[in-house]
Amino acid sequence: MNKETALKRINPAFLKGICHRGLHNDRFSENGLKAFENAIKEKMPIELDVHITSDNKLVVFHDSNMKRMTGKDGIIEKLTLDEIRTNYRLLDGEKIPTFKEVLKLNNERVPMVVEMKVYKSNHKRLARAVKLTLAKYIKNKDNVILISFDPRSLFYFRKSGYIRQLLISYSHSFMFIFRHFFEGIDYDSRLMNRKAFRRYSKHHLTNLWTVDSKETISL
Repeated sequence: MNKETALKRINPAFLKGICHRGLHNDRFSENGLKAFENAIKEKMPIELDVHITSDNKLVVFHDSNMKRMTGKDGIIEKLTLDEIRTNYRLLDGEKIPTFKEVLKLNNERVPMVVEMKVYKSNHKRLARAVKLTLAKYIKNKDNVILISFDPRSLFYFRKSGYIRQLLISYSHSFMFIFRHFFEGIDYDSRLMNRKAFRRYSKHHLTNLWTVDSKETISL
């Protein structure tokens, strides 16, 4: 799929802004069901992060180590879903949601950006589980954009019909060499200025993250 095809297919709602990890605040934790429900009520697209547990279940959380958002150490990929749901809570008291729960909650009411969080060498196992889960809950593939820092997880979705964007961070700018393999690229805003953005967006569906201030927009 080339850039022109991706632009024709992309849900226009993506272009008005995306709720990064849901619409969260001091009361509602990031990547929690309440944060996603808040975004859905506002008819805003949502971005979320997906990890795979030791028993092959998909959960929605940003970091591999859950301490930042739960107060307790624990690596998602080394624990079962039951261990996570029993022993960990988000800072607002919610259970850590599964990917299925978020998909059911949304029911394709708003489009989604799904980031696959690869841990060590589990890219294939993670991508396979994400693909199977999406097949059960997503009817319109244009409602989903798949992103990852690991190109291997995105390669798994070649010819799947989903738009794929490679994440390129300030500390891993070398990943830029893989850009031509995917429909789009997601740049760390610290890597970009207006001139560079215009140049790269001629050839790829291009997004900047995270743009959440007037200062960043003005760069």
